[in-house]
Amino acid sequence: QVQLVESGGGLVQPGGSLRLSCAASRNFAGIYVMGWYRQAPGKQRELVATITTGSSINYVDSVKGRFTISRDNAKPTVYLQMNSLKPEDTAVYYCNLKGITFRVDYWGQGTQVTVSS
Repeated sequence: QVQLVESGGGLVQPGGSLRLSCAASRNFAGIYVMGWYRQAPGKQRELVATITTGSSINYVDSVKGRFTISRDNAKPTVYLQMNSLKPEDTAVYYCNLKGITFRVDYWGQGTQVTVSS
C-alpha cells in the first residue's frame, strides 16, 4: 500500500507564505500526475494545482501567480509554495497521486491551512 505523507500546513496571516510537501512511500515506473486539492468547510473538494512526470503544470485560476507547484521525481515528492495567502485559501489541502499509464489513485490524509489575522 502506498502512503502519501503531507507536511507544512499551519496558521498564517493574510499575505504570508507556506510551503506544503507530500512524499510518496515508493516510486513508480510510468507517467503519473501529482497534485494538490483543497476542501473548505461546506464546499466541494477542488483542484489547486497538478504537475505531471514531464512537468506539465496546471493551476486553478484563483491561485495563479501566487502558488507554485514543483516535484522531485526521484523520491517522489511534490511541493506547493503558497505566497500572498488570502483568507479564502483556508482549507484542508490534500495531496494526490494518479497514474496516467497505470491505474492508481492515492490520497494523503490532508493538512490544514488557515489564513487569518
